[in-house]
Amino acid sequence: TLFRSRNRAGEGGGALTEPSVSAYRMSNYEEILGRLRTSFNSGKTRPLNFRLSQLNALAQFLEENKAAICEALAKDLHKSKFEAEISETSMITTEINVALNNLKTWMKDEPVEKNWATTLDTAFIRKDPFGVALIIGAWNYPVHLVLIPLVGAISAGNCAVLKPSELSKNTEKLLSDLLPRYLDQECFAVVCGGAQETSELLQNEFDYIFYTGSSNVGKIVMAAASKHLTPVTLELGGKNPCFVDKGCDPKTTANRLIWARFFNAGQTCIAPDYVMCLREIGR
Repeated sequence: TLFRSRNRAGEGGGALTEPSVSAYRMSNYEEILGRLRTSFNSGKTRPLNFRLSQLNALAQFLEENKAAICEALAKDLHKSKFEAEISETSMITTEINVALNNLKTWMKDEPVEKNWATTLDTAFIRKDPFGVALIIGAWNYPVHLVLIPLVGAISAGNCAVLKPSELSKNTEKLLSDLLPRYLDQECFAVVCGGAQETSELLQNEFDYIFYTGSSNVGKIVMAAASKHLTPVTLELGGKNPCFVDKGCDPKTTANRLIWARFFNAGQTCIAPDYVMCLREIGR
């Protein structure tokens, strides 16, 4: 809580009103976005070597803090070390390695076929970064769903603001305390808070928004993005049927369904919700 000095005569200790707190947060968000946008506009994030250095720094964060990450996930979600590594850190490391091995190729201009209007031109596709991205994570995979989109943002040459889920509070604190020590703070930032803070954050103009969560909140994110014509990626939960064909082995299918349904305590957006099959399979 923020406080100001004011007594009964105007010099004591009264708490800031909610509008003042909100105004302070908005000013802080604007300062963060201003810093990141200045860095992006300077071209700092575009060179290959910068992108590689930040990807390697992210890999170093995961390696040096593996025990702390597993501990935070255990406190938040009771994840075992094995499941934490399988569902969170190893997946991020794989994404980083793919990016490191392919980034130079991804960044090359792609020649395209010319027509009569462009015969005398040099025609190609150049992949330009969007600018400053906002990544809003979810509580069920609180590391994975923040850092995998970050791998893409870094690889594409963007700056990024990360908003971890406040429901996984230990993981949120770990990311906000430790991650900025590894990444360039002029280009990447971590902000914390709940629904109110996220709503205020969304009032600012971003160049891309990546959100993972419920459809209801997805609509709010989409509405906020539409005011600035900001492109979005919305990874939303839903119902996921599983169709069992007559050529499937029933025992193998059942084992795989049970594994997928109960992995991460069933809290996975693509976990199977119900089964559809031919009548003879159902019998």
